[in-house]
Amino acid sequence: MRDTMAAIPGAIGAHRERGELVLRAERGQAYALFQTLRDRFGFQQVMDICGVDWPQRALRFDVVYNLLSVTRNERLRVIVQTDEATPVTSVSAIWPSATWWEREVWDLFGIAFEGLEDHRRILSDYGFEGHPLRKDFPLTGYVEVHYDTERKAVVYDKVRLTQEFRNFDFLSPWEAMTTLPGDEKARGDRK
Repeated sequence: MRDTMAAIPGAIGAHRERGELVLRAERGQAYALFQTLRDRFGFQQVMDICGVDWPQRALRFDVVYNLLSVTRNERLRVIVQTDEATPVTSVSAIWPSATWWEREVWDLFGIAFEGLEDHRRILSDYGFEGHPLRKDFPLTGYVEVHYDTERKAVVYDKVRLTQEFRNFDFLSPWEAMTTLPGDEKARGDRK
């Protein structure tokens, strides 16, 4: 099956990794490839779509599609590479459930999907700037949103990473006990 899939137009190559088939796809022909995978090879479901950031590469993002063929009990991972400026064609017309996954990838990585109707944030706060799962995303200096009951309004405050609840004494609660429950039975003590 690996050789058959590697011969599909749009497929760059295929290999097995930990028992699962992995297929690399050309970004420009990925939509036709996905249609073929659904119609000819029976991959009826897209289980999830996620992103991976490789900032040292020119095509820095991998968009990873995890597909499932229920009839053949087979999983397939398809990887499409892109950069920050070039969108990937949306597969929401092939698998309508992909809309949510594509919105999540856009929100967290900033990868745009051509043909996706809804590019609203799905996990980040309203007015959030940036894409938090990019490797170059700064860890401090941004704002957080919360509702202030005293002001009766939504408030934007700078992020504060408090350490007040991190009290490390490095002692186990069991170290202070010299006799553990049940030790009397092991020593033969009787009461």
